[in-house]
Amino acid sequence: MKPLVSIITVNYRQEAITCALLQSIRALNHPSLEVIVVDNGFVEDNTTKFQESCPSALVFNSKKNLGFAGGNNLGIRHSSGQFLFLVNNDTVIGKGLIDRLLQRFDTPGTGMVSPKIRYFDAPDVIQYAGFTQVSPLTGRNACIGQGEVDRGQHDSPRKMPYAHGAAMMVSREVIDKVGVMDEGFFLYYEELDWCEQIRRAGFDIWYEPSAMILHKESVSTGKASPLKMEYLTRNRIRFMRRNFGGAKLAVFLLFFYLVSVPVNTVRLLSSVNWSNLKAFYSGAFRQGYRH
Repeated sequence: MKPLVSIITVNYRQEAITCALLQSIRALNHPSLEVIVVDNGFVEDNTTKFQESCPSALVFNSKKNLGFAGGNNLGIRHSSGQFLFLVNNDTVIGKGLIDRLLQRFDTPGTGMVSPKIRYFDAPDVIQYAGFTQVSPLTGRNACIGQGEVDRGQHDSPRKMPYAHGAAMMVSREVIDKVGVMDEGFFLYYEELDWCEQIRRAGFDIWYEPSAMILHKESVSTGKASPLKMEYLTRNRIRFMRRNFGGAKLAVFLLFFYLVSVPVNTVRLLSSVNWSNLKAFYSGAFRQGYRH
């Protein structure tokens, strides 16, 4: 008997996008699925609309915008699956995805798996084929394969430091041992922080290229919005404070404030991007929570 998988997605005022995902979920051939939609910061009840796209969907409304971490955590708390697949609402799922991700859990020690991710608008171009480790100097990492035409060059499964927040399957065992995502991040870096905790608990994180998903990318926040700029900046610092200590943290903070801040200031001033400059400074110098 195949295990129950809970598919969890978070909607934030993008009902049509979420309905497209739910329609793709209906085409999945895994026999035991639980579908959960968390409607974050909802204005009106969209339950009927979501269930027209996927009749079995369970919808949980939150008047407060809980962010990526909080929204997913709400879904996790209402889930029953032995495995949970956290997936962005701006994605389209292929038929064999769930079973191919589940197969990776046959490898002992596996705690989390992400599929290969390609761009929805350029379906032969890779967005994610794994991640590099976050640099202790810059507090940044990179997507392996990003922007490359997929010719099979990243078709070997391998352990990774981080899963991709747009599509990650995690076992109930991991959640029972590690807990859920830190809601203090609200948006961005929360899955990287979660992965750090998961690896420290002794679990492996895998990239599984036999499973593939299409991603529309940054539908809710915008590809270069002030909101994205502020939270990426703020949470870069938060992530480093939580996961690097002592001399490593000191070196990062020196690099950030003596190099990154001046470079980004010049870049944003030269492009006359006042809103993103303001957002960058808010993220860099105001570490309180604005949500």
